[in-house]
Amino acid sequence: MGIKSEFLNEIKSRGFIYQSSEIEDLDILINKQKICGYIGFDITSDSLHVGSLVQLMLLHWLDFYGHEAIALVGGGTTLVGDPSGKDETRKILTKNEIDNNIIKLTKIFGKFINLDQKSKVINNYEWLSEINYINFLREIGSKITLNKMLTFESIKNRLDREQPLSILEFNYMLLQAYDFLHLNKEHNCILQMGGSDQWGNIISGIDLIRRISKNKAFGITSPLITNIDGSKMGKTNSGAVWLDENKLSNYEFFQFWRNVDDQNVIKFLLLFTKLPISEISKLSKLKDKDINDAKKILAFEVTKIVRGELGAKEAQDITDNLFKSNIYDSRASSFTIEIDKINNNSFSIIDAVEKLNLVKSRSEIKRLIKSNAIKINDQTYGNNEFSLKEYNNFKEIKITVGKKKIGILKII
Repeated sequence: MGIKSEFLNEIKSRGFIYQSSEIEDLDILINKQKICGYIGFDITSDSLHVGSLVQLMLLHWLDFYGHEAIALVGGGTTLVGDPSGKDETRKILTKNEIDNNIIKLTKIFGKFINLDQKSKVINNYEWLSEINYINFLREIGSKITLNKMLTFESIKNRLDREQPLSILEFNYMLLQAYDFLHLNKEHNCILQMGGSDQWGNIISGIDLIRRISKNKAFGITSPLITNIDGSKMGKTNSGAVWLDENKLSNYEFFQFWRNVDDQNVIKFLLLFTKLPISEISKLSKLKDKDINDAKKILAFEVTKIVRGELGAKEAQDITDNLFKSNIYDSRASSFTIEIDKINNNSFSIIDAVEKLNLVKSRSEIKRLIKSNAIKINDQTYGNNEFSLKEYNNFKEIKITVGKKKIGILKII
């Protein structure tokens, strides 16, 4: 059966759907009326990174087609910890830390869903903090069996690796199912979406709603997006690729997308941009060096969504200055060091590359120097003592790692 509703057709065509429950029935319903759907977000940090972009774009498309999109922030569940896809117990934050994180994350959500209309950010602390534990166990705990919980991959993987899984974390599945029930009752929310590691939690919520309210609810999960080496998307050797420009510059964010593996370009254009699928199809025909044209479009379009058009233009401008025109641009990744530290050799090329976040491992930096992969002012760096003294008459030096990573060391 073909998908008829605009929202489901859009996300299916772009590769967002990994698992779904009764999607044909959901399609019929969405084709007749506007619905409410939600995704839960971890708030253990004051920013999200690119690993959350799939979920943010799912909410965006739901909102774009006129449905009510809820970004549910886990002010209550973050006080407990989610075992899904995690190898160890998550750090538990204070209520004050959580509230500060929510304020900053709301600004990010506002770039993907229209918070001035019916879409909204909701904190599950509002109702989870009111729970009477005895009543909760009677009403909710009796409806979700331990037998079923043990079949879910997120639980099985932890137990198979003999890693500790506390009763505190076991409660997380109960609480997330209760979230779906609450949103179904209070907001007529019938759809929960999430990453593939959330499938067990989503199914538990659907089942709980059916048992208690007799209502029909639905679930959709998206595929896990990984780098070519199989690692989770969102982190690089230089650290997390943050969505917040206060944690990662527009230029560095742009460069992450500019340098993705060739094999991921079309997939990322579908998932992380709003370019028409017909246009992406044309770009998919680019081969070899021409694929760089698609990468430039990808970098600009994703940066425009996350950082705004001005942020994207700034990043493009810096990139052109550094790579095309060979112009130093102070807006690029930079680090400032006192000339005395260079003269007394207490600050080396290894320190510079590390501080500029061009390469994380000091041993890797040494290896790159030996293989002539690091340049200063476009000249191969080859000092075996790793000194920068010969550059002490410069105010700024450009450090290049390979062909794609550039930073500016400012000397004062």
